[in-house]
Amino acid sequence: MSALKPLKPRDRDWHPPADTPDYKTTRARAPRQPLVYLPQTASDLSGPTFGHDDILPGDSDLLTNYAAPGSSAIGQRILLHGHVLDEDARPIPDTLVEIWQANAGGRYRHKNDSYLAPLDDNFGGCGRALTDGTGAYRFQTILPAPYPWPNGPNSWRPAHIHFSVFGTAFAQRLITQCYFEGDPLIVHCPIAKAIPSAAAIDRLVARLDLEAATPFDMLAYRFDIVLRGREATLFENRKEGM
Repeated sequence: MSALKPLKPRDRDWHPPADTPDYKTTRARAPRQPLVYLPQTASDLSGPTFGHDDILPGDSDLLTNYAAPGSSAIGQRILLHGHVLDEDARPIPDTLVEIWQANAGGRYRHKNDSYLAPLDDNFGGCGRALTDGTGAYRFQTILPAPYPWPNGPNSWRPAHIHFSVFGTAFAQRLITQCYFEGDPLIVHCPIAKAIPSAAAIDRLVARLDLEAATPFDMLAYRFDIVLRGREATLFENRKEGM
């Protein structure tokens, strides 16, 4: 049996400061006192858990999972795929991956979203999948549109899709989001600009993958998720990784 490789150190300089003035809501949300470390308990690490039967075959197809029979979501059809990996590029199988997003007009199906873009009756904006034995996941969806948000007089979020990655239990959850290659709004977004490292921002960009595209049907984008180490994906809710 080979010896375990040492863990790669995390680059904590990647993470944005809690109080980032250009990202307006951080002014009120940033902690004013030092953080207190609370060690995880046995219940945090062990449960509750989920089973494979909780995932339905159509859950990963956002084009149809909310649509009326025979209908499909409106917008540019894309395949969003990738792998969940550890720091040594080993696959993480049977990982629950969930996504949620705005529609092709830039509007979420949420009661508090009052953007002028119309809702799509055939698009719910969320899906989930389990990674296979190679750590791979795949979603069929539409390319979300940018949308305005009340951060400043003319603030727009780049097109993006939110990700939630679970470990072996629901308490083990990491949250991030991916942008799309070539989007000119990324460099103007106060949320993305809060990240001090250009390399960390680059880790949040899904790459155009013409090899996986379906001719005359949909383009493909690849977004790999690395759980820890210097090559880790930047997660919004847990700086230390999974």
